[in-house]
Amino acid sequence: QVELTESGGSLVQAGGSMRLSCLASGRNFIVDSMGWYRQAPGKQRDLVARIERSGTTDYADSVKGRFTISRDNAKNTIYLQMDTLKPEDTAVYICYARWRTLLYYVRDSDGWGRGTQVTVSS
Repeated sequence: QVELTESGGSLVQAGGSMRLSCLASGRNFIVDSMGWYRQAPGKQRDLVARIERSGTTDYADSVKGRFTISRDNAKNTIYLQMDTLKPEDTAVYICYARWRTLLYYVRDSDGWGRGTQVTVSS
């Protein structure tokens, strides 16, 4: 089983920056796709950004030009650099990953982290 652990969420003023991290830990696995989602109270969980193992990325229109997702495959970690933060960015940011587990056979799996709170004050 793979565990996803986020860190870096905090309180920041509008216009500020923040960097989130998500570590995938476990045994006998290779991470494929990873991404960041966010969910505010009363709202659905929406994709913020995702990144493939190759480095290909995709972003929600609302964060293009402000957020940058990256990954370190050797560390099984992804990052989300958030610049020019806005109050509407306030949400719990949740890490998602899809991975392959190889022990007796290859098995595709996916999962979610617990989330980290990002609060942007006006």
